[in-house]
Amino acid sequence: MSGRGPGPRAGWLLTVGLVAALLVLVPVAAGLGAYPIPTGDVLASVLHRAGLGGTALGRVPESVLWNVRFPRIVLALLVGASLGCAGALMQGVFGNPLAEPGVIGVSSGAAVGAVGVIAFGLDFLGAWTVSVFAFAAGLATALLVYAMSRSGGRTEVVTLILTGIAVNAFAGALIGLFLFFADTAAVNQITFWQLGSLSQATWPKVLAVLPCALLGLALAPCHARRLDLLSLGERPARHLGVDVERLRLTLVLVIALLTAAAVSVSGIIGFVGLVVPHVLRMAAGPGHRFLVPGSALLGAVALLTADLAARTVAAPAELPLGVLTALLGSPFFFWLLRRTRRRQGGWA
Repeated sequence: MSGRGPGPRAGWLLTVGLVAALLVLVPVAAGLGAYPIPTGDVLASVLHRAGLGGTALGRVPESVLWNVRFPRIVLALLVGASLGCAGALMQGVFGNPLAEPGVIGVSSGAAVGAVGVIAFGLDFLGAWTVSVFAFAAGLATALLVYAMSRSGGRTEVVTLILTGIAVNAFAGALIGLFLFFADTAAVNQITFWQLGSLSQATWPKVLAVLPCALLGLALAPCHARRLDLLSLGERPARHLGVDVERLRLTLVLVIALLTAAAVSVSGIIGFVGLVVPHVLRMAAGPGHRFLVPGSALLGAVALLTADLAARTVAAPAELPLGVLTALLGSPFFFWLLRRTRRRQGGWA
């Protein structure tokens, strides 16, 4: 596989299109909901807060915008960007289009941390308790999977993926045990968390995920050129000066950082890290210099759109975000598989 796509023009056009989509989506998402606010009022409030003119709204719409809608929008952008970028890195590191962040156990490990806290009613860190434990458990699980898959100073991709599958199964069993011993209130909270949601978004949660997400998103594009070389195969990459083991360890840590940060505040949201890189690869080719940052942008757009649908389609009720992304993502991914198989004439 070459690291070159249809050319830089397609990447630039897609980047401009995705940024434009974000600029349109953010004020629209801020205005829609159980308490509708005209888009013009949203922009006026933002300009007023930024000291660029505009006008302040009434007490209720200002509170709805800045205490409810904007924290949720920012969290959706951070979580979507983190999952999309992590998915692109996973597929590049393992050379496998079916790879996604959950493969190395980050999502299930984070779920174990969060579910354990909820089931046992721990709250010694206040509102941060669930997020902190989920993040720590997700990161620890990824490191454990990586350590268990190493042999003779090397990491085999197949062993890593199989170890991740085994750890995911064990994590699922632990979650089942926690659910068995939890009371009814905790079970309801755990179930909602497992389905994925941004309904509990607050500025403190945004601040909790922001440093890790920004660090991961800043580090990821720095390795794009080496990922392009790795896509040629491990042996050619080594001959071209790539330290494959070091690259793999570094990127597993970046993937764990991004995914654990996202899952710790949103619960488990599937298919974003799997489908988003595929869409961009189809549009602009496999070159990672665009694919990695582009997946972050498209992930942000996709999750903000999905969250807007989740809270408006069945209003006043709210659909679980993870369920919605799976409902939309799984048929699309099935179509991608069929399309790829048909073009290649089979998988052999």
